[in-house]
Amino acid sequence: MQQLSIVIILLAALITPLLLNRFQISALPTSVVEILVGIALGPSLLNLIQNDGILKALSGIGVIVLLFLSGLEIDFGIFRPGSKNPSQLEQKQRAAASKYSPLKLAGAGYFSIMVLSLLLGFIMKLTGLFNDLWLAAILFMTVSLGVVISALKERDTLGTSFGQIILLISALGEIVPIIGLTIYASLFGTNSKSLWLTLIVFAVAGLLLYRFRNFFKHLDQINKSTTQVDVRLAFFMIALLSLIAVSVGSEAVLGAFVGGMVYKLLQPSESTREKLDSIGYGFFIPIFFIMSGVGLNLRQLLSTPSTLLLIPLILAGYLIAKLMLYPILRLRFNRKNALAGTALPMATITMVLAILNVAAELKVITPQQSGDFLLAAIITCVVGPLTFNHFFNPAKDIYHNIKLNIFGVNIVTIPLDQQLSRSWYDVMVYTANPQSYESFNSEANVSLLPTLDADYLSAHGYFDCDIALFAYLDAEKNYQLAKAAKRYGVKRVIARFEDRNVKNSHEKELTSLGVEVYNTFSISIAMLRELIEVPSTFNMIKSNETVIHEVTLKNQNYIGIPLRQLPFIDQITINRIFRKGKIVQPTGDTTLQLNDRIIFSTASPHRSESNRIRSEIAKLN
Repeated sequence: MQQLSIVIILLAALITPLLLNRFQISALPTSVVEILVGIALGPSLLNLIQNDGILKALSGIGVIVLLFLSGLEIDFGIFRPGSKNPSQLEQKQRAAASKYSPLKLAGAGYFSIMVLSLLLGFIMKLTGLFNDLWLAAILFMTVSLGVVISALKERDTLGTSFGQIILLISALGEIVPIIGLTIYASLFGTNSKSLWLTLIVFAVAGLLLYRFRNFFKHLDQINKSTTQVDVRLAFFMIALLSLIAVSVGSEAVLGAFVGGMVYKLLQPSESTREKLDSIGYGFFIPIFFIMSGVGLNLRQLLSTPSTLLLIPLILAGYLIAKLMLYPILRLRFNRKNALAGTALPMATITMVLAILNVAAELKVITPQQSGDFLLAAIITCVVGPLTFNHFFNPAKDIYHNIKLNIFGVNIVTIPLDQQLSRSWYDVMVYTANPQSYESFNSEANVSLLPTLDADYLSAHGYFDCDIALFAYLDAEKNYQLAKAAKRYGVKRVIARFEDRNVKNSHEKELTSLGVEVYNTFSISIAMLRELIEVPSTFNMIKSNETVIHEVTLKNQNYIGIPLRQLPFIDQITINRIFRKGKIVQPTGDTTLQLNDRIIFSTASPHRSESNRIRSEIAKLN
């Protein structure tokens, strides 16, 4: 019977995502559906699974791997302060930016969650609903980082200040509870040892980070398809740190989570991340989620009147703990986006499962209470993302157009200004020539400069942009201005060089500074080559009715699918596919592979859909 249980679990793990994709169910996270499937397979309904032996061991490994991959999700870049030696432009941007920085808002937001969680835990103890104040508080302050990242990626907001604030709050919603759980287990566990011994886990983690700090720089020299050394290192870290955590009286999940953070700091490649995800989410983690559902006996839970009362109260606790995020987010964002940002962190499941698993081992929670907390958490994973998608509004306080300043008026820059999409770019054209200004100011947004002195332009904000294009015929002038703009801190600087002598003498210096160099002769050759090799792409490029996008395929739903079967293929034209450094000429029968770099274009009727399609292709799932 046990072998049959394993087969049933693996079959359920296989069928669940296929059915979700078949019926286009995107409102529910896969993990939540897997728990619901487990409930159906367990004693609540069909009673097909025996929860013992191998399945119990695989489920235990699943929660450890899940916490390792959760640690791997932490983006340490959002914790870094700004540059110690900021450029002039960075200094201006910091001064002009909202005084409520993402780091401040996220810190204040999560502090409010901690305070409300402690208050809710105290209320539950005071009323006799749940006597363990600290465990309740730890559960209420959890946030599901995986659900949050998925929702933010779907709306293409992960790289915005809004996305970074919510992401940081969610990261803290995994880091702080795991630390809290460690302290809790050390103080109240039956096998607890001195709390300071937990520091040994972090000390060993530091040694691993130091020892393997250059591991991925040399991986290609030692790795083979039959060795997969990067995966072996990951599981060595999981095993070592989990063992040490248990040995010092803490929990294996702490060691796994710390191991994930250490592995992230080693900067693994995207392919390594994909291999670990495939092992974790392809085998161990679905078993853990399904077995978590199997462990719930709804018939028994719902037969108790106190349980029927406790589930909505716990659900209210999960939601109320995040309510103070609204006034904090309102300091920087409009009402709808503040509501959306408050709703999304309400979703919690991953850490709740891990904490309940540990609490059950410590025998500090009954199966009925554990089921109540888990059922309420499942509901939050439906309410949170749905509310977020309902209220989220892609307003100017979320997305910002790219600011492009063009210096030099000619027969190229004016049409360029006219044809660039105003939904993506804010363009200004500058000239110091009064005659050029008189000729073109009615055709484009042209401003007359009193001088082209670099110091004057810097001091008066003409270099305050994301992209600076210097398109004068005078190559020496472009050279001096490009250097000045780069020193000032402009992210992208593009300079025109028609004079080969000047280009040859300055190109190496400019390239080292990060300046992009072009000349019309080279561009003409490139365009002519494109016309010969791929005429359709050339027609797209020269048309001002078409938008061209470049995106890397991450969405598992489209891997192995012929282009003709893509659901949005009637709205786009796929012009080229770059695969492992080689060009693949697309046809209707071309099948897509993970990490394909796709060049596609959209015509006027579908331009509004292009961003959604690009996000859909790039979405990690």
